[in-house]
Amino acid sequence: MRLVEDILNLADGKICKHCLGRKLSKTIEGSNNIERADKVCEELGIDLDGVDCVICNNIFDKLDDDLYDKIDAKINQLGIEFNTFLVGSQIPKDIQKRDEEMFEEFDLGVETIKKEVNRLIGLGIWERYDKEAEFERQDIVFNIDLRKGPKVRIQINPLYIEGKYNKYKRGIPQTKWPCTKCKGRGCEECNGTGKQYPESVEELISEHFLKLTKGREAKFHGAGREDIDVLMLGSGRPFVLEIKEPRIRNLDLAKLEDEINKINEGKTAYHGLKLCERGRKAEIKQSSPDTYKVYEAIVECDEAFDADKLEELTKLNEIHQQTPLRVLRRRTDMVRIKHVLDLQYEIIDEKTFKMRIKTEGGLYIKELISGDEGRSQPNVSEILGVGAICEQLDVVEVSEK
Repeated sequence: MRLVEDILNLADGKICKHCLGRKLSKTIEGSNNIERADKVCEELGIDLDGVDCVICNNIFDKLDDDLYDKIDAKINQLGIEFNTFLVGSQIPKDIQKRDEEMFEEFDLGVETIKKEVNRLIGLGIWERYDKEAEFERQDIVFNIDLRKGPKVRIQINPLYIEGKYNKYKRGIPQTKWPCTKCKGRGCEECNGTGKQYPESVEELISEHFLKLTKGREAKFHGAGREDIDVLMLGSGRPFVLEIKEPRIRNLDLAKLEDEINKINEGKTAYHGLKLCERGRKAEIKQSSPDTYKVYEAIVECDEAFDADKLEELTKLNEIHQQTPLRVLRRRTDMVRIKHVLDLQYEIIDEKTFKMRIKTEGGLYIKELISGDEGRSQPNVSEILGVGAICEQLDVVEVSEK
């Protein structure tokens, strides 16, 4: 009881049950701080009910029905769904300072006043909504400002949906391209849309998710991207769709996938939609030595090629590619070393052949064929001894990360 007496003397007896019980959490048994304080009060014959606490200024009195009414009103105002949550709070700095000073005075090693406030609010939310507090990954964060008010704000964390997409129509970019003239503001050239192209792989799926989730914005994260004139075939390219501030989170993804694919039939398709964590965004963008892509290219030469030289293409291995001229404005000018993993060909006519090529991710196929004014070495044109271009290109496989 010496510790209790020292704490009471330091506070001149003006300490609430929350603050006393918190300081005794490692020395007095009890299921909560109030219970610990009650044990001490009974043993010492003292009454701390209604005392003006010199540590917290009775801040715990603000954790009342009025606070939870405000929380409920904010949830209803936003119309949000959530399964997991976290609580954060702002309390006056002088209160935190006084709490820390007593913490250091007795070297107690107990939870801070802020942690107790957050814990009690979290317990109240759990009791009212039957939702789980989650410290690592949560749907929403309740920010409770107890400096005035209290005031309640709710941070809605993003929703992440993983899947794969196919693109069956040329002329559709992966993501929205702002109009080059107005930079997205809207002008005569883009018919007021602010876009260079009317639709994209991103928009053809995100518009449906934004409508259903009532989200503020969508962001598309792809495992690389194909050119606008290239199809994405096979099992599809992995992507993560990020929905910012979704108010509705409980979705029937299988049903939504089916509906979106019917609407976009002949243009795009989306498969295997499922919820994922934020870290998946970075994972699908990271390239590793084990990842690869398979392409089919129609190669057209400016004159008849020597069919015997086609066999030399199958020996292509290490490719040194300087950043292609066509993307130089948006990518660092440097030489990248990539590898051809497999190459097969099929002659169509004396000037045209089909090439199926398996490569490490990041190898530019069009430039591998044309040579890109010598920036890609070796290249198809150089090996065949004739000018060659990629007339048509399709991605047929993108390996899993």
